[in-house]
Amino acid sequence: MKKLLFTLVLILPLLSCSLFKTTYQGEKTAEELISEGSAAFVAQEYRTAISAFTNLKDWYPFSKYAILAELKIGDAHFALKEYDEAILAYEEFERMHPKNEAIPYVIYRTGLCWFNQIDSVDRDSTPAQKAIVQFNRLIERFPESEHVADARKNIQISTENLSGHELYVANFYMKAEQYQAALKRYEGIVQNYPGSKESKEALNQIPKCRELIKQSTDSK
Repeated sequence: MKKLLFTLVLILPLLSCSLFKTTYQGEKTAEELISEGSAAFVAQEYRTAISAFTNLKDWYPFSKYAILAELKIGDAHFALKEYDEAILAYEEFERMHPKNEAIPYVIYRTGLCWFNQIDSVDRDSTPAQKAIVQFNRLIERFPESEHVADARKNIQISTENLSGHELYVANFYMKAEQYQAALKRYEGIVQNYPGSKESKEALNQIPKCRELIKQSTDSK
């Protein structure tokens, strides 16, 4: 009996190691996964690429390829126009690797995720606002980045969308005879978007709006 117990004492630690040790024996190596993911990405098979890169990131977090996999997950979601998922991936990359040389690219792509969601002026203006924030952040932090010129152009387009949205809302209030709200919007356009075509229209509408407010007040 003592001999049996002694044998179990020797064997149990070995069994414990085999039962609880996390291994990926028989699975693909980090090199195989980065190769698979990269090939799939080039072939525009983005779902396959995401799967390979995610497995690499999860199975081999300390691999020299893990950081690249994290970045390419964002790029693959971006290519699929899954912008919310891409933003999450890019933001996580920046949080985990704030000094990585790819950060200017990551900030620019985060801005593009928002920029590509900009809709017509009668829709939510949040994407334009958030795109401007990211592009300005890129310009301020990395003024020598190769993406700065495109960022400036996209800021201009985003700003035009915002001014158009504000004019749309102001005109809506005007038609609804909510003149105080309309006046506030028109004045905001002149202040925030000077020189724009929307600003010129707002300047024309402000006297009319004030007169209508005066008339409505006098009639009471």
